[in-house]
Amino acid sequence: MAGRVTGKVALITGAASGLGAETARVLAREGAAVLLSDRDPAGEAVALAIAAAGGRAAFLVHDVTSVADWEAAVARAVADFGKLDVLVNNAGIGSSSFDLMTGSLDDWRTMLAVNLDGVFLGMRHAGPAIAAAGGGAVINLSSILGKVGLPGAAHYCASKGGVLMLTKAAALEWAPLGIRVNSVHPGFIDTPMVSNAIHASENSNEMREMLIMAHPVARFGVPREIADAVLFLASDESSFMTGAELVVDGGYTAR
Repeated sequence: MAGRVTGKVALITGAASGLGAETARVLAREGAAVLLSDRDPAGEAVALAIAAAGGRAAFLVHDVTSVADWEAAVARAVADFGKLDVLVNNAGIGSSSFDLMTGSLDDWRTMLAVNLDGVFLGMRHAGPAIAAAGGGAVINLSSILGKVGLPGAAHYCASKGGVLMLTKAAALEWAPLGIRVNSVHPGFIDTPMVSNAIHASENSNEMREMLIMAHPVARFGVPREIADAVLFLASDESSFMTGAELVVDGGYTAR
């Protein structure tokens, strides 16, 4: 039986672990050829495991803030798999608390460089390849913190809010090209990035419980729940969706 994205080629950034790695596994199981990219070379092992399970996968080291790296990533996808249909802009960073009165411009710029500039560069360089393939889908990973604020996270909120509005503008601009552009807004997901942020806090156990209880379902999400949302947006099942915000947050933003 054909999978939900059989015949498609997807480039997934930040795919060495967490949401990116699970998204690559899910898309590959559903028939896509996947190019994983990450600054962390551990992504090679993820790609090899996908291939060992019968999927089509490759990996390259990729800094999403680098124009040259983006050019190489798109060229590699086309060289290895013949085209590019789907871009998943997943790579992103978090950080410890950022105080607006004392936070440094360097910390601000680093956050926006990865979380927002990296998404723009991905669209700028992958967009022409997707258009050349006859159209496809771009899925940008934003956050609930691109929709609601959080004290001590102004730089992160700004970066993810920027992703939301960049997505909407791109959806309008690229609709005539047959390229759908949507954003996914996860709640707190049980990933290394979330765990590291909690451990870095002064009262990690209290922080974890507070964040869990901020979700009406009373738990963190798991990577598969976000990967399944990306799969839907990458597939033809979402063919009438563009410029949309797919919120997967256990009810966090419903309060």
